[in-house]
Amino acid sequence: MLPQEIIRRKRDGQKLSAQEIAAFVAGVTSGSVSDGQVGAFAMAVFFNGMSRDEAVALTLSMRDSGDVLDWSDLPGPVTDKHSTGGVGDNVSLMLAPIVAACGAYVPMISGRGLGHTGGTLDKMDAIPGYISQPDVGRFRKTVLETGCAIIGQTADLVPADRRLYAIRDVTGTVESVPLITASILSKKLAAGLQSLVLDVKVGNGAFMEKSRDATALANSLVEVANGAGLKASALVTGMNEPLASAAGNAVEVRNAVDFLTGRFRDKRLEDVTLALAAEMLQSTGLVSSQQDGLRRAAETLAGGRAAAIFARMVAALGGPADFVEKPEKYLPKAAVEFAVKVTENGFVTGIATRDIGLAVVGLGGGRTRPDDRIDHAVGITRLLPIGAEVRSGDALALVHARTDAEAAAAAAAVLSAYTIGASKPAADKTVIRRVLARG
Repeated sequence: MLPQEIIRRKRDGQKLSAQEIAAFVAGVTSGSVSDGQVGAFAMAVFFNGMSRDEAVALTLSMRDSGDVLDWSDLPGPVTDKHSTGGVGDNVSLMLAPIVAACGAYVPMISGRGLGHTGGTLDKMDAIPGYISQPDVGRFRKTVLETGCAIIGQTADLVPADRRLYAIRDVTGTVESVPLITASILSKKLAAGLQSLVLDVKVGNGAFMEKSRDATALANSLVEVANGAGLKASALVTGMNEPLASAAGNAVEVRNAVDFLTGRFRDKRLEDVTLALAAEMLQSTGLVSSQQDGLRRAAETLAGGRAAAIFARMVAALGGPADFVEKPEKYLPKAAVEFAVKVTENGFVTGIATRDIGLAVVGLGGGRTRPDDRIDHAVGITRLLPIGAEVRSGDALALVHARTDAEAAAAAAAVLSAYTIGASKPAADKTVIRRVLARG
């Protein structure tokens, strides 16, 4: 089957067969399909969409482009979570060890940043020595011995997605529901999971800014996952402001360590993390209700067991053995720190969250091309939340940059992203809705 004919059929709005999709994915994997053809296919899907059957076929073909793991020898349930991406979304770093500490196994295969959103893998790469793309043997050993491992796709896992993922990032096709669905689920199916929970972000810092679009994506993920044989549910959560008060790579890792150890926890971040933990524990059968899951997760976090598991995971994957005790000793630091000061009195009434993410990219903390190197040290911390009261001269945030000029540019972007008003706004819901498989 000629790739250009498959592209043409999808361009013209026709439904592709499972065989056509499998043939195209095989070409993506082997390299016989060019980058231009991959980009054209992605754009055709972006404009014309895919049926549920097409999305299932694409997901399964991408899963089968590499190895599929088998965890049947583990003595507990195997589960995972995936976020569709946002700003300050470092939930995975806390969630995996929390759920592992409750008795599940979490083999978390994560991705790099897309567009203005940060990537879990880029965050883990900020830890010196951490092997974010280990061989399968080390991955399995880490999961068995610590309960979780946060890694990226190895060369043997979903190679088709690795290539498609990078091309989507630079061709304006990130927001396609079927492509997002297949990208996420192919990795999760290859990980050999028994259940999956999706965190679908909605708001001005998410790929899906409108509620109906986020709900459509949540439904697609849940329905395609179940169609591919994986038990799944989703939570739609708000992204009209950064989730953590930090955005960047090393700074979000530090924020996560502070969260796990109880030094500091952002309230919205805690709400989302515990809600997802409860959903994961319920999906595995380890708890019987959402309330029981919330209680178990909160107790595990408070007791320090999650922090201990995170420390063991980091060490098992090559990072420092005392990383959790001394993160400041190991995480890279930017040369310049610049406080962004507000020029009026009032309350934070809105944040253009995507612009915060783009400011991090501008600092060097994200990519504009697939082969760009990331500066893990740069970022923005102490981001004030919506509802915070400010007076002229107060700091809205702290920019961490390589140069004074880059710091000034990022500070201007942050200041422009914040709206200050006279009255305190009502708080938005953090967890908006739960989506389950129909039938």
